[in-house]
Amino acid sequence: MSGHKCYSWDLQDRYTQDKSVVNKMQQKYWETKQAFIKATGKKEDEHVVASDADLDAKLELFHSIQRTCLDLSKAIVLYQKRICFLSQEENELGKFLRSQGFQDKTRAGKMMQATGKALCFSSQQRLALRNPLCRFHQEVETFRHRAISDTWLTVNRMEQCRTEYRGALLWMKDVSQELDPDLYKQMEKFRKVQTQVRLAKKNFDKLKMDVCQKVDLLGASRCNLLSHMLATYQTTLLHFWEKTSHTMAAIHESFKGYQPYEFTTLKLKKKKKKSSLEVKCLFPEKSTILFVSVMVSSSLWHP
Repeated sequence: MSGHKCYSWDLQDRYTQDKSVVNKMQQKYWETKQAFIKATGKKEDEHVVASDADLDAKLELFHSIQRTCLDLSKAIVLYQKRICFLSQEENELGKFLRSQGFQDKTRAGKMMQATGKALCFSSQQRLALRNPLCRFHQEVETFRHRAISDTWLTVNRMEQCRTEYRGALLWMKDVSQELDPDLYKQMEKFRKVQTQVRLAKKNFDKLKMDVCQKVDLLGASRCNLLSHMLATYQTTLLHFWEKTSHTMAAIHESFKGYQPYEFTTLKLKKKKKKSSLEVKCLFPEKSTILFVSVMVSSSLWHP
């Protein structure tokens, strides 16, 4: 008798295991079918889609935050490069004016020296803008790699649970179409599928709430980040413009009363094969004629 009981229990356990494997295979089948429907863009049940409207809105906001933060990080890097390039060019222009001013002993030389010093000073002050920008870039990258990445992992888990839940709904819909209330086995199968749907919905609802909360928190954190870092950058930028404008205004005041230079085009000569552009520069102390020759091929020169 004991051997017979053990044999019957072994059969029952094997039957239960086989049944569990079949259920898992069916569950995976419907999950795969749901994933295929989503990937191919086929129309889903409108009521099921409408029930996730608030979640889809949060996901759209999350993807917008993710995309704009990446664009902002790239823009900050490009902006820093442009500032360095502009500062370098401004400094080179200042050095050029100073060197030319030392050679010119007239009032023009003094003006060039003063302007060159102001441009060199402005180029040095402009580089100070890189400090808040570097800090800004670091904060944005930290926000992207921590806050956004953490939310992205939660979104991925939620999408997996949503696929399982909608796959279970498809499974229950398929079983209900063939359901005969008079047959016990079909009712038992329907109840098991219904239990699977409830379990999948419970997991999905939990992660759905987590995603909505994290996206709201992510948006608020981004606003705080931008408010703080942009305020620092704005303060530095205002200090830069105050210093440079004060320097330029001082130069303008110191050279008041100087007679301005007049640049007048005297004539334009055209020949058959060559042409020359003659420009006269009238100085307040003496007149100097500056000739600039422009060699142009007769085939490219239009009368």
